Amino acid sequence: AVGKTCLLISYTTNAFPGEYIPTVFDNYSANVMVDGKPVNLGLWDTAGQEDYDRLRPLSYPQTVGDDRASSGSWDPLTFSPKDVFLICFSLVSPASFENVRAKWYPEVRHHCPHTPILLVGTKLDLRDDKDTIERLRDKKLAPITYPQGLAMAREIGSVKYLECSALTQRGLKTVFDEAIRAVLCPPPVKKPGKKCTVF
Repeated sequence: AVGKTCLLISYTTNAFPGEYIPTVFDNYSANVMVDGKPVNLGLWDTAGQEDYDRLRPLSYPQTVGDDRASSGSWDPLTFSPKDVFLICFSLVSPASFENVRAKWYPEVRHHCPHTPILLVGTKLDLRDDKDTIERLRDKKLAPITYPQGLAMAREIGSVKYLECSALTQRGLKTVFDEAIRAVLCPPPVKKPGKKCTVF
């Protein structure tokens, strides 16, 4: 568990959930102000377990997906998407970090090739926790560092790399503010075939 559900519940209710309930699919909503603009967020929480690999993409049509892109009725250079993916991993789980590259990024790009992605490291409060560090060290592992997360974000073309704690709420509002900004002020899309050479 990387903490996706706790991230959403903590953000929408301002309280950390008391018990863990594995997610299949859940929806949350929140009305927030970002940069002085009111925004209504529809948040989709999807299951990460392998058992749901074939079911999970059924939630993806809520985003800009392959159907319009392949039919020719959608132009990625002029369309302004209203969706963004948060690909989350636990800062204290190297396996979940590797799954960003091996599983989540390929799945999201396959189903929604033009939707912006934010890479989010969760459980920030545990990265410096002595017991957690010791448990990882016993397995010859270590928490994921900020530079490692940033490098992964660059590798997958993430709009931003952010870290947060659902428990302490550190960085939590910033994650969602940046997700909203990625939709309200999307980065420019490079036209295919145009290359820039810097001398």
